[in-house]
Amino acid sequence: MAIARLHGGPLDGQTLPLDDETSDRLILPYSETQVVYERAGAAENTGEGDGPTSSEFHFVEAEGDIDPSTDERDDRVTSDD
Repeated sequence: MAIARLHGGPLDGQTLPLDDETSDRLILPYSETQVVYERAGAAENTGEGDGPTSSEFHFVEAEGDIDPSTDERDDRVTSDD
């Protein structure tokens, strides 16, 4: 199994399992839109016994507007008291 390490954008610092090790582009759901990451550089740890193969992916764009404050608002409970 391979791992995608995400850099930049709203998913910065996250790692995800990478089903297709040859994929150069990831399109991932985020809130009500999608975010796009592209591979940067060659895969690492490709030998036997050196851990899972990993590839870095860097944020390219969001298909729609990303407003993290909207997500935070949805998590709060409002009261009319």
